[in-house]
Amino acid sequence: MLLGLKTWYEKLVLGNPKTVLALVALLTIAAAAGLPRFKLDASADSLTLEADDSLDFFREISERYNSGDFLVVTYRYKNGDLFSDESLATMRRLQDELAMVDGVSGVQSVLNVPLLYSPKQSISEVADGIRTLSSPGVEKDLVRREFLESPIYKDLILSPDGETTAMMLNLELDKEGLDLVRERDALRRLRNSEGLDAAQTQRLEAVTAEYLQHRTAEETKARERVKEVREILAHYDGNAELFLGGLTMITSDMIAYIQSDLAVFGAGILAFIVVTLLLIFRQPRWVLLPLVTCVTTAVMMLGLLSWLDWRMTVISANFVALLLIITLAITIHLAVRYREYFAEHPEWDRFQLASATVAFMAKPCLYTGLTTMVAFISLVVSGIRPVIDFGWMMTIGVTLALVLSFLILPASLMLLKKRDGGLGVDNSHAFTQVFSRFTENHKGIVLGVAVLAAVISVVGITRLKVENRFIDYFDDSTEIHQGMLVIDQRLGGTISLDVVLNKPQQAAPEFEGDDDPFGADFGADEGMDASAEDYAEAEGGDEMAAGEDFAEEDPFAADDPFAAGASASEAPEAYWFTVAGLNQIEKFHDFLEAQPEIGKVQSLATLYKVAKDLNDGGLNDFELAVARQSLPEEINQVLVHPYWSPQDQQARITMRVMETDPNLRREELIQRIYNFAENELGMAPENVRQTGMLVLYNNMLQSLFKSQILTLGAVFVGILLMFLVLFRSLWLSIIALIPNMLAACVVLGGMGLANVPLDMMTITIAAITVGIGVDHAIHYLYRFREEFAKDGDYVATMHRSHATIGRAMFYTAITIIAGFSILALSKFVPSIYFGLLTALAMSAALLGSLTLLPLLLVLIKPLPKPVEKTRVEKLVPEVEACTS
Repeated sequence: MLLGLKTWYEKLVLGNPKTVLALVALLTIAAAAGLPRFKLDASADSLTLEADDSLDFFREISERYNSGDFLVVTYRYKNGDLFSDESLATMRRLQDELAMVDGVSGVQSVLNVPLLYSPKQSISEVADGIRTLSSPGVEKDLVRREFLESPIYKDLILSPDGETTAMMLNLELDKEGLDLVRERDALRRLRNSEGLDAAQTQRLEAVTAEYLQHRTAEETKARERVKEVREILAHYDGNAELFLGGLTMITSDMIAYIQSDLAVFGAGILAFIVVTLLLIFRQPRWVLLPLVTCVTTAVMMLGLLSWLDWRMTVISANFVALLLIITLAITIHLAVRYREYFAEHPEWDRFQLASATVAFMAKPCLYTGLTTMVAFISLVVSGIRPVIDFGWMMTIGVTLALVLSFLILPASLMLLKKRDGGLGVDNSHAFTQVFSRFTENHKGIVLGVAVLAAVISVVGITRLKVENRFIDYFDDSTEIHQGMLVIDQRLGGTISLDVVLNKPQQAAPEFEGDDDPFGADFGADEGMDASAEDYAEAEGGDEMAAGEDFAEEDPFAADDPFAAGASASEAPEAYWFTVAGLNQIEKFHDFLEAQPEIGKVQSLATLYKVAKDLNDGGLNDFELAVARQSLPEEINQVLVHPYWSPQDQQARITMRVMETDPNLRREELIQRIYNFAENELGMAPENVRQTGMLVLYNNMLQSLFKSQILTLGAVFVGILLMFLVLFRSLWLSIIALIPNMLAACVVLGGMGLANVPLDMMTITIAAITVGIGVDHAIHYLYRFREEFAKDGDYVATMHRSHATIGRAMFYTAITIIAGFSILALSKFVPSIYFGLLTALAMSAALLGSLTLLPLLLVLIKPLPKPVEKTRVEKLVPEVEACTS
């Protein structure tokens, strides 16, 4: 079979090199035609788990409370007091311009938010009309004090030093997008659990395409919006220090980072390839051929992604760099072997040299490609969409690199004139043989260092963590980092976290239907027409109409009915807008405010605190209902609607968590909140749920440990099985795996010791390390077996292997290490970690393959003694090579 494949290859490829290269050129042109369709994706979906129920709940809550995305502009006046007339006039002009931006539904700032304490007003005065900083006769000192001390605005709209304020640009809620994505996700869950019928399958395909098209259009609008806002802010740079923040801005900038990384990595690695090949081979053809192969592979793969509308994320932005590096490694191995044959058999023609090179390198290159694919395929079990896409992209890319390397390089060599000299003197084998001599003479040191590295790595792995700060993903010089820092430290936190409270499950309330004087929707948005006189009349006594205290007769006692041991059936339908419900929310609210990681907290308790303060005392349920009905819509929009859904009998507490807090532990914070709700407030677990970007991001982070174990396990099992097929020896398979397992442990242990957390980027390092690192082991063992068959001397075989395949390993390893180091030029910090840590891992893998691997072979002696060949048998290979 192998002989048949060899014959087929020689006839089709080596026999028709011009046709092969023409077909490759045509396919490359066709792929390049799709490049204008190439798209990038930095949406919030790319930072979440593939199948996370919390994501659907997050979307549901966003839609229910109309809490769309927003942009935040921080404003600090450079030329004096923030509340000076000049500053306020500048701010007003800026706000008016921002309000005109397409997609901005409104702008909230110190200029237009309702004032309740400037001066302090009673509830009835508030009902007569609201005042703002723009209202005539407002005292600025009182306004400043209200913004600094009011339960509503403290830590929200004005920094503690009174010098920085924030404008919130509320963006229109994308309800169409939410409906589409929720329908898509529901069908996906149904498909995974029960399966879909033909109609449902067709609908899933349609809604997926429709959502992708819609999201593309919305992302384009969002980027244009951010660009327009930045252009507006640029006009005010002379008067104020301005920063832009918000998820939309981060998404827009991450798209720019991906584009920058693609350009920088691609150009940097191409330049590096040229320099590397010149230093290694010092011949134009050996620079041009690998370079053409690398570029063709990258263009063809990017074109394929473009035609398939397969989008690249900030994680897969490294895809081009990796593909170029892997392609270059394959071409270097082919080039080195070709040159070895040329030096050994200068009398061979081009066909014999190309055929012998392909025949010898096909098997090891195939297995190195397959092991690399196994490493990348293992990433699909991570559950994180960009990591899954990255795994599949690289798997297809490595396949393409393998095929094109064995087409372009041999076919081109068939057309180029055979050079009789000028190979140059290559003394690199002298360097690689330093490792073989050291291994021979210092066996104890090699084993001791390996054991020590393993022990230290295990200690480091036990210290691995997943907690990290999103702000640390971005360089200090970026606007994302600077804006998040200002918002986080001066304006109450950055990342959102919500606590959603459902009404306790209970029997029917005491009053129902027409017998309920307040109606089933007491205090609901549709209104309540009952007055104090109506209430007194309904109770059968008119003494209460005179304004007497009716708390004792209040059917919804001010005390918590559950705390008092009352029947659950006594709780009203509008539970969260009663004293009992508000007391619980207030306790929860106060607990959350006391947590050091949490900045600004907002809920119905904010309104409750203000109402009690303005009323100079406590409130009962009826007074709350009357107050609720009499509040202006502007107050309801700020203090009620975002935190209460009467139709769903649900309350919502929103907060912002400070990403810059060095002690932030998301999972521990989430559990602490749940424990307080259940143990201190007695809430049933099913009635309390947390959501927000913090929860979604935490779910992704917490999955990393499991994903790391799954991916590494899948890699080791898959590669071990492939080694067994390749080498047909359990000992050889284990020996080949040990140095690479050690290299993976070294990089993971190093991360733990250096406090570098696992994230979406670094989770891929261990699998990639093993997948690419085992290439060295395969090439070395394959050559070692060939050399060992000559004399059966392990030590002599080690020296010969280092002098031959060791050179190619050295070239490719240095290329990979330097290529990954180029990722340090990124503005995205995880990409920097990814590049440098992978370079470290590749260095460890190279050292292991040149020292520990040959030492284990010498000590264990897993190969059978070669059978002594007769003189005729020794001549057969050379005769076959010459006549083929």
